[in-house]
Amino acid sequence: MLYNLLGLDKFELDTPCLTIDLDVLESNIERMASFMKERGKEWRPHQKCHKTPAIAWKQIQAGAHGITVAKVSEAEVFASAGIRNILIANMIVGRPKLEKVAILSRDNNLIVGCDHYVQAEMLSQACEAHGVTCGVLIEVDIGLNRVGVRPGRDTVDLARGIDQLPGLRLEGIMGYEGHLLQIEESDGKREKINESVGLLAHCQQLLLKEGLCCDIVSAGGTGSYQITSDLDWVTELQAGGGIFADPFYQQRCQVSGLDYALTVVATVVSRPNLGKAVLDSGRKTINPDICLPLPKKYDDAKVVRMSAEHCELELGPKSQELRIGDKVELIVGYADFTTPLHDNFIACRNDKVEAILPIHGRGKIQ
Repeated sequence: MLYNLLGLDKFELDTPCLTIDLDVLESNIERMASFMKERGKEWRPHQKCHKTPAIAWKQIQAGAHGITVAKVSEAEVFASAGIRNILIANMIVGRPKLEKVAILSRDNNLIVGCDHYVQAEMLSQACEAHGVTCGVLIEVDIGLNRVGVRPGRDTVDLARGIDQLPGLRLEGIMGYEGHLLQIEESDGKREKINESVGLLAHCQQLLLKEGLCCDIVSAGGTGSYQITSDLDWVTELQAGGGIFADPFYQQRCQVSGLDYALTVVATVVSRPNLGKAVLDSGRKTINPDICLPLPKKYDDAKVVRMSAEHCELELGPKSQELRIGDKVELIVGYADFTTPLHDNFIACRNDKVEAILPIHGRGKIQ
């Protein structure tokens, strides 16, 4: 019945509902794609912020050469939609997942992340059993201190081992400078990112010296891509969240040139006092843990508390005019944790509902 909503004004919709401004989304996609192209980089955007094949196709049509996902089940969703160049930027362990990777590798250019020889052996066995070949990127720890092999000889040793395993195709290396996204001082941030991602340049040189393939050097999240893309040795960027340009990226990571595209339309359900309004959009609708949502068009209002079903606004002189039943748009603070709470995006243009975009990757956690 959602398709009965087509053509409605978004402020006529039942609330809360997750909405995309299509004009802004498409502009952000074009700007990111042009930014990468101008710097001679491939764009392989991460899909975790939207999990939606219809949006992935917009990115590919704008110039992305492939996509990045975190889970095998996500790769299945996007492959089913006809997207063939897929990086699973994660370590894949366990027979059910490895079997799926091998099956996906029959008809897709699949690449998997790896930081240990045991993972590679398991993947090799599954691929050999199915008579397929799967690409591998070695994840190098460049300072995030989460996963990744140590840069230097450990990276070379792992690459040498992978290169000898049947069913695997060594493609290169990747790293994530995620620990540096929120450095406030721009010159200092650039210096730290250059130093961190520079470890990938060192590893690339070592691999090439050994005669090992390092065609791909993959890095760059949304909070850093406008710096990382200037580094000569990086071949592709995984930045994806810029298509929504959340407040987290714009305010905390100093990402510029993009606009807010993702909002939740909510209704004022209570006005306990002059300085307070309560909306019907709580943590079950918007995850506030990384960054609180921002009230759109009410500059003097701010979110002060969110519970399961409610969002509490502290109101200034202008926003005190809000009445019970009024609609308020909340700019989603961080899309990655909010998208999985919803089944669909309501895609609007000029505030009119143009499309319903099912979030097919929702719940794909394996």
